[in-house]
Amino acid sequence: MASQDNLNKMQLRQNYRNFWHTDLMSTIQADFPYCCLAFWCGPCVSYMLRKRALYNDMSRYVCCAGYLPCSGRCGESRCPEFCLCTEVLLCFGNSVASTRFLLQDEFNIQTTQCDNCIIGFMFCLQQIACIFSIVAMIVGSQEIQEASQILSCLSDCVYLTVCACMQTQHKIEMDKRDGKFGPPSAMAVPPIQTMSRIDQPTPPPVGYPAQPYGYPPPQPQGYPPAGYPPQPAYPPAGYPPAGYPPAGYPK
Repeated sequence: MASQDNLNKMQLRQNYRNFWHTDLMSTIQADFPYCCLAFWCGPCVSYMLRKRALYNDMSRYVCCAGYLPCSGRCGESRCPEFCLCTEVLLCFGNSVASTRFLLQDEFNIQTTQCDNCIIGFMFCLQQIACIFSIVAMIVGSQEIQEASQILSCLSDCVYLTVCACMQTQHKIEMDKRDGKFGPPSAMAVPPIQTMSRIDQPTPPPVGYPAQPYGYPPPQPQGYPPAGYPPQPAYPPAGYPPAGYPPAGYPK
């Protein structure tokens, strides 16, 4: 059941409409110092980002953010800080991915095609390096063994680089969430006080008490005055005039 729920969530992420504030290709340029920190101290950065993603409320912590079958079964409620440390040290890749999924589901963020290609290339390179290592052990060729070592080293470098860029991407997105990029842009949704709708009632003039929608504002006391408007006598006095109709007018 949990696996099916996670599969459904992964399918829903394909329909998200928002984008990351910075894509993976631009993270080094956007925040180079933090990217270096994430490269050399990945587990520490992963710990800080997960805690920040939970709004520093560790009572909300679940192992791997609830995306794996072991989530909720590791005693997280008793010691969430220790469990998070264990997660980022022993399952570093899962910790980065879980924080990513957590942010995507919270803000409806989709992953761009370019980001998918970079992540896919990282996984493919790891699989190729693993295959070369297995072949080198079976065949016993020195050349294949050297090639497998080169591929393993290259795949590790790519893996650490992509993880560092992803963690920088997560940090920038949370900076945006926490308002560290200044006031909202002009395209932001206006406050509710300034939003208008056609079917919204027109506010009464100042001084009138609040009335339910559809009720006219109350009239001032004593309005209209008694006898207003004046009703003239009808027919007016002296009408018709004397001698009307004229004599001989056809009847």
